[in-house]
Amino acid sequence: MACLAQKPDPKSIERGRKQFEQACGFCHGNDATGARGPDLIRSSLVNRDKDGNLIGPVVRAGRVDKGMPAFAYNEAQMTDLSAFLHDRLRAALASASVPRDYPVEKLLTGNSATGKAYFAGHCAQCHSATGDLRGVASRYTPINLEARFLYPSGKRSTVTVTLPSGEKISGTLAHIDEFNVALRDGTGWYKSWPRENVKVEVNDPLEKHREMLHQYSDADVHNLFAYLETLK
Repeated sequence: MACLAQKPDPKSIERGRKQFEQACGFCHGNDATGARGPDLIRSSLVNRDKDGNLIGPVVRAGRVDKGMPAFAYNEAQMTDLSAFLHDRLRAALASASVPRDYPVEKLLTGNSATGKAYFAGHCAQCHSATGDLRGVASRYTPINLEARFLYPSGKRSTVTVTLPSGEKISGTLAHIDEFNVALRDGTGWYKSWPRENVKVEVNDPLEKHREMLHQYSDADVHNLFAYLETLK
């Protein structure tokens, strides 16, 4: 997540904290983990936000249908608010090594039956509750389990490069951009080519997960986690 790559200015986080507590804490909790309003740490919008680009429009427009008023914050205020929310997100992710720092009760706000139906419709073609995901909730702490299905890692992309001669070379994708492609073949050799001279076919085993990250609603995330947490 690019928005979490570098920790913002502590002063910005502190200003954002005070601003959040004053304007948002009553509904979302002073730690942003939910109260009358939803848990923002688990919000897909907050997870995808970078420097307030997604949070800002929602905060400024409000959500009248859900009882959230509009706030006319300037750019500096939005930067501080975003810094605070991303700092809370960092704390939640870091708590995976100390599960009691972020108790499962805070995460279990969804409906497991609805999550099971969502799983059947969107995940079951690749995963099985009695196969690869059997006992998954026993293998990971709650916050880590949620992080892993939202941001999976471990499986590397592979690539097949077809040369002008027709020869095909396959391996683990090492680098790709609009100009060059590079791979490591089965013997460990690093090879690269200009994109304009070859045909490139990339196989990303996590592509579907990356697509889903932009499709989940907050309710989908909550419900799917609630279901996965039953797989012990």
